[in-house]
Amino acid sequence: MRETIRARGHEHVSAEHASTFEVTSDDWLTPAGDCILAIDADRTPADFDDAFVEACQSHDATLTVTVSVDTGERTFEQTVRGSGHPDLTFTGDRSIVFRTSDYVDDRTGMVGAEHAADGFDDKLVSALAVGAPVTVTIDVA
Repeated sequence: MRETIRARGHEHVSAEHASTFEVTSDDWLTPAGDCILAIDADRTPADFDDAFVEACQSHDATLTVTVSVDTGERTFEQTVRGSGHPDLTFTGDRSIVFRTSDYVDDRTGMVGAEHAADGFDDKLVSALAVGAPVTVTIDVA
């Protein structure tokens, strides 16, 4: 099962956060948002299909998040794997947060992520920092 979010980077994307990465539907970003990779998302967790949500609500679920940034000249792509959790609700209506920890709230889209924002490739982050379009694909198995 798969959910897809389309968004864009922003000049303040720094990808320095050590425990999360996030995509928000907000159309702005301050320098303090060092976990946010993309803004102006066309969908939030509250929009996800019920069957997808149910598939993620297990410790045995493996989630794969693929972040693909298209500069027009080149595409940068990186995949992060993590786990589902019985307490995932996907009810957040503003942003989705992928966590290296096991903390869960209404914005959480994955726990036990392999890495956070600070683990993304510098070239991908640089493309985001100039506002390039980004596609975030979340697969659950």
